[in-house]
Amino acid sequence: MTHPASPDFTLAELAERLGAHLVGGDEARRMTGLATLKEAGPDQVAFVANRSYLKDLATTRAGAVLLHSKHADVCPVARLELDNPYLGYAQLSRLFDPSLAPPQGGVHPTAVVADDVAMGDRVEIGPNAVVEAGVELGDDVVIGAGCVIGAHTCIGAESRLHPNVTVSYGVVIGKRAILHSGCVIGADGFGFAHDGGRWHKIAQLGGVVLGDDVEVGSCSSIDRGALDDTVIGNDVKIDSQVQIAHNVRIGDHSALAGCVGIAGSTRVGRNCMLGGGVGLSGHLTICDGVQVTGMSLVTNSIHEPGVYSSGTGAMPNAQWRRNAVRFKQLDDIARRLVRLEKRDQEG
Repeated sequence: MTHPASPDFTLAELAERLGAHLVGGDEARRMTGLATLKEAGPDQVAFVANRSYLKDLATTRAGAVLLHSKHADVCPVARLELDNPYLGYAQLSRLFDPSLAPPQGGVHPTAVVADDVAMGDRVEIGPNAVVEAGVELGDDVVIGAGCVIGAHTCIGAESRLHPNVTVSYGVVIGKRAILHSGCVIGADGFGFAHDGGRWHKIAQLGGVVLGDDVEVGSCSSIDRGALDDTVIGNDVKIDSQVQIAHNVRIGDHSALAGCVGIAGSTRVGRNCMLGGGVGLSGHLTICDGVQVTGMSLVTNSIHEPGVYSSGTGAMPNAQWRRNAVRFKQLDDIARRLVRLEKRDQEG
């Protein structure tokens, strides 16, 4: 179960994998890693995706530089030319990440795995992991040390769970998912009924469904549904310390930055972006193509694509206190303005 050392590739192999045009340099020269223009050595690839770093290009010692052809004249070393260098950088980063090497397969002797677990080829289960009855693990799944996988959960091929992930019972996880340490998938939603004196727990009978290519950051929580499932679409990216409540649905290709909180039964569309610290109230509908800037609170549904913000920027406390008094007067001012406009129209 030991992963191999960091991989290395020839320039020709990198050009083929990226779909890039290799100019200059020895096609057979091997590259062992990825680094910045300033720090890269002769066996490393650097990249230019932001004009502010062009000043470092002329003096780089990199073995090759990934860049757009419009910057080729400044480059003193071999070039991997690509229309979208930042996307190429993303692809390179995965190629050189030793943790993403193909799994070798095997179950650690300290792991506890139920007899009826269905395992595909090359499944890895790390130390002290627990995999309960009726679980299905696809090909090349990696279960890190200390993970707990609840009964009758299905995890799709090539998914990776970092150490100490908890997946409750009856969860469905698609292919190529990445779950980072400390995240919890399928805990009970926050459901209680009040009798006037105390709270009574409502059993959460739904599940959680994650689509393909979903990534969930460390210490994030996705609660199971009360009756229906909580559903996260394909290619959704969720940062660390995010709370997604029961029965939430998030559409394909959406991204949530750190500390986002989404209350129960809210629907978020496709291709949405929620900045850090955004809060969505419950039972809302957010249409496709919405971007909400950081620290905004959304209390009403959004039906038109676009960029939305709320809140006020920081200011000196004395100024804030004066403004807070005026906030309380806004309704009265609005009513007086309506009366004045009506009087002008009648006069």
